[in-house]
Amino acid sequence: QVQLVESGGGKVQEGGSLRLSCAASGLIFSWHHMGWFRQAPGKEREFVAAITRFGGTIYAESVKGRFTISRDNAKNTVDLQMNSLKPEDTAIYSCAASQSSSSRVPNEYDYWGQGTQVTVSS
Repeated sequence: QVQLVESGGGKVQEGGSLRLSCAASGLIFSWHHMGWFRQAPGKEREFVAAITRFGGTIYAESVKGRFTISRDNAKNTVDLQMNSLKPEDTAIYSCAASQSSSSRVPNEYDYWGQGTQVTVSS
């Protein structure tokens, strides 16, 4: 059974930092591309960042230069370092795993975590 478990969310003031982590089990982690998505109340799920099996990265324009995605295949984890946080970054952040691509499209991911809340106050 595949499990993706996020941690590291919380409340932070504008300009602050948080580091999210996603622990994967039940799959061959190194074979999967990994992504982070977020969903704010009343909005659609939004792509944040993704990292390929080989370590290549892509980012949403809204987070480029502020967020960094990384993976540790030995620990089966993917992290999202978030700096210079803004109130508009407030959302539930979820990690996802894909066998086929490091896509910006949620439907191309096979497995999802439950998510962790990030709240940024002004």
